[in-house]
Amino acid sequence: MKKVLFLALAAASFSFTACESKKEENMEAAADNVENAGEAKADAMEDAADAVRDSADAKADAMENNADKMAPATETPAEEIKK
Repeated sequence: MKKVLFLALAAASFSFTACESKKEENMEAAADNVENAGEAKADAMEDAADAVRDSADAKADAMENNADKMAPATETPAEEIKK
């Protein structure tokens, strides 16, 4: 009889510990919200960094294209300069 009573008591205590309280569920939900907000902020920062990088690339390309359109510089060999 003692074994049956002990097993019943053990089963009951495991069932109570397996249940989450409302307070714990609320804390987990709050933690999930913080994590999701952080992920959204990180994504927005990555998008902004991509936009800055793309803008810089476009400006550099435009500058290179303008440089290519300029008349080529005449190069004087070093031997002629010495004469």
